[in-house]
Amino acid sequence: MFAAMFAIHNCQAVDMNRVGKERVAKRDSVLKLITGAKISEDSLMLTDFGARGDGKTDCLPAFRKAMRAAGKRGGARIVVPEGIYFIKGPIHFVSNVCLDLRRGATLKFAPAPELYLPVVKTSWEGTFLYNYSPFIYGYGLHDVSITGEGVIDGNASTTFSTWKSRQKAGQTRSREMNHGGTPVEEREFGEDWWLRPQLIQFYECKNITISGVKITNAPFWCVHLLKSENVVCRGVRYDAKLVNNDGIDPECSRNILIEDIEFDNGDDNVAIKAGRDNDGWAVATPSENIVIRRCHFKGLHAVVIGSEMSAGVRNVFVEDCTFGGYCKRGIYVKTNPDRGGYVSNLYVNNCKFGEVEDLFYVTSMYAGEGMDNDKFTKVSDIYVDGLSCDKATAAGLVLQGTVAEPIRHVFFRNIEIGQAANAVSFDNTAGVEMLDCHIGGRAGVPSQAK
Repeated sequence: MFAAMFAIHNCQAVDMNRVGKERVAKRDSVLKLITGAKISEDSLMLTDFGARGDGKTDCLPAFRKAMRAAGKRGGARIVVPEGIYFIKGPIHFVSNVCLDLRRGATLKFAPAPELYLPVVKTSWEGTFLYNYSPFIYGYGLHDVSITGEGVIDGNASTTFSTWKSRQKAGQTRSREMNHGGTPVEEREFGEDWWLRPQLIQFYECKNITISGVKITNAPFWCVHLLKSENVVCRGVRYDAKLVNNDGIDPECSRNILIEDIEFDNGDDNVAIKAGRDNDGWAVATPSENIVIRRCHFKGLHAVVIGSEMSAGVRNVFVEDCTFGGYCKRGIYVKTNPDRGGYVSNLYVNNCKFGEVEDLFYVTSMYAGEGMDNDKFTKVSDIYVDGLSCDKATAAGLVLQGTVAEPIRHVFFRNIEIGQAANAVSFDNTAGVEMLDCHIGGRAGVPSQAK
C-alpha cells in the first residue's frame, strides 16, 4: 500500500492550482487555432460517375472522375450513398474535397499490393521515402475531409497484414538511408521490400477534418497525419485489430484536435511522432499543440509519444478520457539515445482506466537501443492531475531517465491506483512531486493499540 504527499529531490513545490489555470489558458489558445476543413456546399454523387455499390464493380475509375470534376469546380462534397464500393487501388485526393460516406456506405479496398503502385512520397516509421501508396492519400493539399457514418475497410488481412515477418530487410535499409543522409528521391521501396502502407495519410496538408466514419482492417497505421496542420478528428470509430493498426499518428504536425473517438485497435490508439533520428533532426518540425479529449481507449496503449520523435513533441493535452476495454499502458512516453529531440509540456487530466500493465510510463531507454550513443532526449515539464486505474499488474508510475539527461520537472496529483505490483519506480530524475496520490488504496484511520 502506498500513499504520498511529498516532494522528491528537494524541488521547490509547484502550485498545481496555478498550473491548472495556465493549462486551461494554453489549451484554449490552441483550440482557437483549430478549425478543420472548409467543406463545399456543392455536391457530386459518386454513382453519377459510374460507381455501383454492389461489392464487385471496380469503383476506382468513378472516384478518379469525381475527384477531377471536383477539382475543376474548385471543390465539392463527393457523396457516397449506401452500398459496398469495391476499389482496386488508392484514392488520391485533391484540395477542397469532402468524401461524404453516408450511413450504410462501405469503401472496400482490394487487397492486391500491386494495385497500390507506383510508389508515392511518404514515410515509414519516421523515415521519409517512396513506398506503396496509402489507400487514401493526399499530398500538399488544403481543406480535405472525410465525413459521414460509413465504413472504410482496408480489407488487408490476407496480404499486407502478413508482411511484418518479411519487413526486416526493408526496415534496416530505410534506417541506414536515414542515418546515412541518402537523398529522399533515392529511397525507393515498394515491391519486394514488404513495407506496409498506411490506410489514410495526409502529407503536408492544411485544414483537415475526419469525422464519424468507422475504420477497419487497415494495412498498417490507420490515420497518419504527416507534416500537416489544423486537423480535427472527431467521432471516428475503430474496429482495427490487424498488425500495427495504430489509430491516429500525428507526425511532425501541429494544431490537432482528437475528440470523442471510440478506439478499438490492434496497436497504439494515439501515437504522437516527430521523425526518426537524422530525418527528424533535418526536418526540425515538432509535433505540437495536440488536444486529446473525451476519448474511449481500447488497444495496446492509449496515448504514446515516440519512439520516433527526434524533431520534438510539445504542448500535448490529454483530458477527460476513459477506457472501452483493456489497454496495456495508459500514458507511454518512449525514447532512447538514438533519438535526441525533446518532450515537454505534457498535461494529463481526469483520465480513467480499468486494468493495465503500467498506468504511466516514461522511458529514455526504449527497446534498449542507442545506449552507446549520445543523442539524449530532454524530457521535462509533465503535469498529471487526475489519473486512475483499478489495477496495474506491473507498475503504477515509472520514470526512467539517464545519468546524462534526467527526466525533469514531473508533477503528479490525484493519482488513484487500486492495486499495483510495483507502485513507483523512478530512476535518474530531477524535480518530481507527488501530491494526494494513493497506490494500493487509501491508508485510512490508523489502528489503535489494544
